[in-house]
Amino acid sequence: MRASLPFRFVVILGTNEIASAVALQLRRDGYRVVLSHDPLIPVLRRKMAFHDALFDDAVMVEGMPARRADTGLEIRTLEAPGVIITELGLLDLIVIQAIDILVDARMQKYSATPDLRRLAGLAIGLGPGFAGGINCDIAIETQPGKAGLIVRQSEADPPDGLSQRLGDRGNERFVRAAFAGRWNSAIEIGTMVFKDFVIGHLRNVPVRAPFDGILRGVVRDGTEVPAGVKLLEIDPRRRRANWTEADQRTRLIAAAVKEVISAHQANVPARTRTSSLHLVRK
Repeated sequence: MRASLPFRFVVILGTNEIASAVALQLRRDGYRVVLSHDPLIPVLRRKMAFHDALFDDAVMVEGMPARRADTGLEIRTLEAPGVIITELGLLDLIVIQAIDILVDARMQKYSATPDLRRLAGLAIGLGPGFAGGINCDIAIETQPGKAGLIVRQSEADPPDGLSQRLGDRGNERFVRAAFAGRWNSAIEIGTMVFKDFVIGHLRNVPVRAPFDGILRGVVRDGTEVPAGVKLLEIDPRRRRANWTEADQRTRLIAAAVKEVISAHQANVPARTRTSSLHLVRK
């Protein structure tokens, strides 16, 4: 690990695939990274994320391991080769030591967004609800087509309800919870499934695959879920399906976080990108 980094302690809120991609990037850059679990939104793309390490599963994301920590003392002293993952929330982590970098990657698109400023040396908010200079220091777009755009002094785009297309499918590749309840599924991510195949049960009601494809994501067995959340995702691309590695959108977001941190350390604005999809808002 690098010994001369101005920032050392990074807290990332969320354990989904976006939070995990950011954690992977920053850990590779030499930061000490803690992922904080958000129980509100179940994690869907678990093979792209560190999430299952919370349950002591052996998890590797692109060769990087994760280790669970349950106490502040463990977080302070644990010599982990990869990232640290915990159920401790932000209020618990603040008292452990000063947070150098705070990244909110929970993707709570329709919830009230907290003001993260002054909670860390640099606070970065990902996606809808965040506004640079208002409730975080810097915001970063997560919407498909704009992922990785750096927002300094305005709001990130609100959610539009549209999903990035995979093959010929968009929103219809997800199945959402019709009501709140306990979700049970024994089907592994990466399994080839066919239309109407029962993926799991929500309060004993069968939930079926909407069409043929690869199971790209599914909420962990035994999870209590609120109404409306995504329970599963089908990738129609079959042999070209991806369920274990970050996609282009996720990599753009992680790269933008790295760029913002580097610019902040150098005390200069992040460069204005020339791509039409990555113009920095002023």
